[in-house]
Amino acid sequence: FASYYSDHMVLQKEPAGAVVWGYGEPGATVTLALSRDGGIVIMKKLAIVKGPSGTWTTVLEPMAQGGPYELAATQGLENVTLQDIYFGDVWLCSGQSNMAMTVLQIANASRELASATHYPHVRLFAAAPAHSDLELQDLERIDLPWAIPTAANLGHGNFTYFSAVCWLLGRALYDAWQYPVGLVQAAWAGTPIEAWSSWRALRACGLLEDTERAPLCAVPALLRQGPLRVACPLSTAAPPRVPSRQLPSGPQAPSVLWNAMIHPLLRMALRGIAWYQGKPPKREGLGGEANAFLHREHYSCSFPALIADWRRTAHAASAGQSQPLLPFGFVQLSTYRRQSPDDSFARLRWHQTADLGVVPNARMPNTFMAVAMDLGDEHSPYGRRVRAAGPGARSIHPRDKQTVALRLQLGARAVAYGERSLVFQGPYPVRAILEVTRGLLNVTYSQELVWRRRDAAGFEVCCSSQRGWVPAPVVAVASRTVTLAGCGPLVLGLRYAWAEWPCEYQACALYNSQGLPAPPFL
Repeated sequence: FASYYSDHMVLQKEPAGAVVWGYGEPGATVTLALSRDGGIVIMKKLAIVKGPSGTWTTVLEPMAQGGPYELAATQGLENVTLQDIYFGDVWLCSGQSNMAMTVLQIANASRELASATHYPHVRLFAAAPAHSDLELQDLERIDLPWAIPTAANLGHGNFTYFSAVCWLLGRALYDAWQYPVGLVQAAWAGTPIEAWSSWRALRACGLLEDTERAPLCAVPALLRQGPLRVACPLSTAAPPRVPSRQLPSGPQAPSVLWNAMIHPLLRMALRGIAWYQGKPPKREGLGGEANAFLHREHYSCSFPALIADWRRTAHAASAGQSQPLLPFGFVQLSTYRRQSPDDSFARLRWHQTADLGVVPNARMPNTFMAVAMDLGDEHSPYGRRVRAAGPGARSIHPRDKQTVALRLQLGARAVAYGERSLVFQGPYPVRAILEVTRGLLNVTYSQELVWRRRDAAGFEVCCSSQRGWVPAPVVAVASRTVTLAGCGPLVLGLRYAWAEWPCEYQACALYNSQGLPAPPFL
């Protein structure tokens, strides 16, 4: 079997057929048998080992949720049997350090670790950090083979395994649906989106000078059919290309994490993907703290391009078993510095939605987002670079991952599982009307509003190019309308929560009745 098939694993349940593949002698026949725990064979498949790769692949008939099963692969006199296999939903969790933060590092860690034994049917798998200049067909290394959750493997260490956000999301989905969930972690702290993007996705956004460079290993033919279509960000002009001499090396280099950690995993059938990445660097370019992405202003193209390319590859590599519009959830950027004049965080939050403010949208269909700008944690010991909290306090790793996962699972249930009546995102403005005679601006929202902090400054207006952005005090909040003090007969722009640290913990100005924050907008 390939590296990520082992005892205790979860395979994707119906309506998809689980994809299983492995290695053998070229030309040989491999017999795959699925049997119940008692030994009764319920399915057999034959697969021919293809050369020169020496691999075989088969797709099982769709299976209902449940288990346990045994899965045996036989070639001649050789036999390998995997035990304690379940069918359920498989979710891939990827990104940088906030996805890699383990259960050991979060709030109420002891209680969360102690509850692990209550969820024996939520199974864990963690790919080891690895990078490659070539697209790999299989993982080079594994940190955690498929395992039943324990306090030890959920809290192995800081920024190792197992991902707290991934675990809490999977646990919530299990609570909601009561069938097995398989969680696959593939994350690496401090890595840019370019490293997680294929060459196709980078070329779609004009981020590579060497457009002829391509992986040297075989890529499925379906991936080569037609260009990747992703809308360009704002301007119709092509974004400036990055000279190849500026490209970084190691895990920061373009496509190296896609090649080694994502491309191999997309051959399995998946139910969805969760993504947590996007911390801006200290300065634009290749330097900066954690160098979380190289081209901030291209994120509105590079992120939708990544999503589109991962989906396209997953659908092709899994023989059509992963959905063409595979559900893709992500966490919007949280906070870093309490009093920073820099608006790079605000701009990135905007770019994370393809400059449209909310998802799903036309450029990012079948996606969902967890807003996290109100979860700042200046006392977090992870990533704080000053001795004490205060005006310069910094923390990019908030410990409240429970609220992040709660908001993420609401989106997963609504978008991926079709709970259409479930409210999964906060209120968003649908129109703004200026009362010229009174100098007031009435902003109407999509949902009932809860004005949580009356002293919270959140709105700003742009009255002229000379004055720039100025605070717009809230005059009144009605059921779905916020009335702001404008700046006379002309308002050039309106924005909300446009700051690196827009509010105190869960104390932004506007929420809905379910406690979900209104996202930032411009």
